[in-house]
Amino acid sequence: TEKNMSEDSRKPLLYCCQENYRCSHQDYITFKFLGLYCNRTWDGWLCWDDTPAGENAGQNCPDYFQDFDPTEIATKYCEKTGTWFRHPETNRTWSNYTRCNSFTNEKRKVSCLDFYYMTIVGHILSMVSLLISLGIFFHFKSLSCQRITLHKNLFCSYVLNSVFTLAHLIAVVPDRELVKKDPVSCKVLQFFHQYTMGCNYFWMLCEGIYLHTLIVVAVFAEEQRLHWYYLLGWAPISYYAKICWISVDTYLLYIVHGPVMAALLVNFFFLLNIVRVLVTKLRDTHRAESNMYMKAVRATLILVPLLGIQFVIFPWRPENKLAGEIYDYIMHILMHYQGLLVAIIFCFFNGEVQGTLKRQWMQYKTQWGQRRRDHCSTRSTSYTATSLTEVPVFLNHRDSNSEHLNGKYIHDSELVALKSGDTSA
Repeated sequence: TEKNMSEDSRKPLLYCCQENYRCSHQDYITFKFLGLYCNRTWDGWLCWDDTPAGENAGQNCPDYFQDFDPTEIATKYCEKTGTWFRHPETNRTWSNYTRCNSFTNEKRKVSCLDFYYMTIVGHILSMVSLLISLGIFFHFKSLSCQRITLHKNLFCSYVLNSVFTLAHLIAVVPDRELVKKDPVSCKVLQFFHQYTMGCNYFWMLCEGIYLHTLIVVAVFAEEQRLHWYYLLGWAPISYYAKICWISVDTYLLYIVHGPVMAALLVNFFFLLNIVRVLVTKLRDTHRAESNMYMKAVRATLILVPLLGIQFVIFPWRPENKLAGEIYDYIMHILMHYQGLLVAIIFCFFNGEVQGTLKRQWMQYKTQWGQRRRDHCSTRSTSYTATSLTEVPVFLNHRDSNSEHLNGKYIHDSELVALKSGDTSA
């Protein structure tokens, strides 16, 4: 911990030295004003330019302190005598940095709540989309193949991971008393949470191995044995937590995170090799360069959420606070909405799935139309027979009218049948 603190304190110290050097060696623009003004000065944190007497100088708070908000403004007052303001208690020049960390805790709470609810919504949307996708894959037997079987297992791992993540976020995270009590149920939940997370990444590795074998090694999918994939995907390592809330200081996390990082690195290698082979094959087809590279880029973007290698491509959070916040939002979307992205790309936008659903819809429309025609024909025949049986009841001078009406009914039923036949045709 002391080593980390020294490294964290070394960065702002180095930055301060650089800014102090720039401030004292005329790297900042010097302004000359008519009348009295305060000379440019370095207060230890920021460089303050020449400022007219009786005015406040202001600039954004420094961003190299973790508890400072760089969007807030720090100020320094220039007295009417042309000297910088001195604090009455210390009689030393003073800059007002009070706003820099006044609202930091409130903003952090709001940001944490945003990420908390974003995570919950992401896993709910992922679960719904994945369950729909699994229903489609299991219902339509025409979609059964080894590639879809791997997709089914990957989607199941996503669903299980989302279930235990939601249970952890809803039942454990808001309840501090539960964390203090440290019950066995919480430990078991943490155990399965870590296990399903490992399964999730290892099934991504299975997808990477399958695609790499299919595209690079050029082995037909039917010749691959899936029991090795089952063994690799559902047998990751987990551990029993000593405390309900896992601390990042424990080395036990490497039991899970070490194999996960290895799986991501292997998938990263697979992705590079797959893209290399795709570019080579596209180049052999003598297509335009722009079209070729666009196809390669599209293939890469499609494979990234499936293989989970965004964590390898963007492994470090930027030090700049604004860039760090953007990074946090992007990584939260890629992490907690990954199941939704995978379901959309590999199920809802899949050409085979869309073709199967269209055929099923057309078959349903045809059957529904046939049922309506049969129903209308049955009703027409029954109504005509009923009208004919009622003819003797009428008097003789109404027979002609009855026959005319019955003929009209028969004629109308034929028109209905013909119209329904034309419509179906």
